[in-house]
Amino acid sequence: MVLTLDKVIQGIEPLKDEWRKKARSHIDNLTMPRGSLGEVLVIAERLAAIKETLKPSVNRKAIVTMAGDHGVVEEGVSAYPQEVTPQMVANFVAGGAAINVLASVAGARVIVVDMGVAQDLGELVQQGEILSYKVDYGTKNMCKGPAMTREQAVQSLEAGIRIAGHLVEEGVDLLGTGDMGIGNTTPSSAILAALSGLSVAEITGRGTGVDDVGLSKKIQAIKKALEINKPDPNDAVDVLAKVGGFEIGGIAGLILGAAYCRVPVVVDGLISTAGALLAHALAPASADYMFAGHVSREPGHRHMLRRLGLRPLLDLDLRLGEGTGAALAMPIIEGAAQVIGKMATFEQASVSRSVEERQSEQDLIGEGTKAVSIP
Repeated sequence: MVLTLDKVIQGIEPLKDEWRKKARSHIDNLTMPRGSLGEVLVIAERLAAIKETLKPSVNRKAIVTMAGDHGVVEEGVSAYPQEVTPQMVANFVAGGAAINVLASVAGARVIVVDMGVAQDLGELVQQGEILSYKVDYGTKNMCKGPAMTREQAVQSLEAGIRIAGHLVEEGVDLLGTGDMGIGNTTPSSAILAALSGLSVAEITGRGTGVDDVGLSKKIQAIKKALEINKPDPNDAVDVLAKVGGFEIGGIAGLILGAAYCRVPVVVDGLISTAGALLAHALAPASADYMFAGHVSREPGHRHMLRRLGLRPLLDLDLRLGEGTGAALAMPIIEGAAQVIGKMATFEQASVSRSVEERQSEQDLIGEGTKAVSIP
């Protein structure tokens, strides 16, 4: 079955309150003081509601690292040359990047996708080392006009949807997002500015480490792109087309596809969360399936997470991308699934509850007795 963008948007359902309540009731009966595992229990509750089971499985993990280039690098917005994008793709394939190391620790596969690298990567595709859903050889310079056509924006979104669908069919039950693309913090900040109306200077950071001159160029480039293109904040596809990137569209599509398939997705840093913002704008219920792996040092990232209502699992001053933050967070999510799925209840373990809880139970029994008593 071919999943279109419209079909997926219409098919994403919010989590059911009945499953949240069922999960919460079960968690409250586990052998520990109520709430003592804090946010881990919130994660467990959400996993149970996503999977609609009290034994959610997130054992088969995959991180999808989307790669694409950006015409806006012409404006001097990055500390690195564009050729680093294909070089890093080759590094991913060789297993020498941070994402390879951290994904291995998390027990996750790394799937690299060419969404729009400016170089021909056909040899790696033919060798089966990477997937290719290449929309074009990099976006256009958004300071001179739209980064891509609307048709290309939809193409990138639907590519991500298809990738998610294929992976879920293979049995993947926890997805993570990742990115690679020199200059891609610039369109990511532009997407946030377009959707939120926040000050460009307030939300724009140094990305790969540009100096003050580079940061100034970056801010001016985003302002110019927004002024020239005037993206419609009420039309996420228009925002993606005007000031986005092919890999950002792919990430947004991956998140939408995961939500449609009822599979949780761990969102990485600034670039991935720009994709999450677009996914949320297209289908608000998709946020129910997102977990924020971490909060980045990039100033715009906190604003993004706030808009999505997501609490980051880690705060480690990361700013690499690739899916590294998602990889680091995955064991926490797997731990939460194990807690709700494998811990014993008080009854199963023959462990006494707290005095307060036991008194509360007695009070409820007493109320029930009064309700059925015959005068």
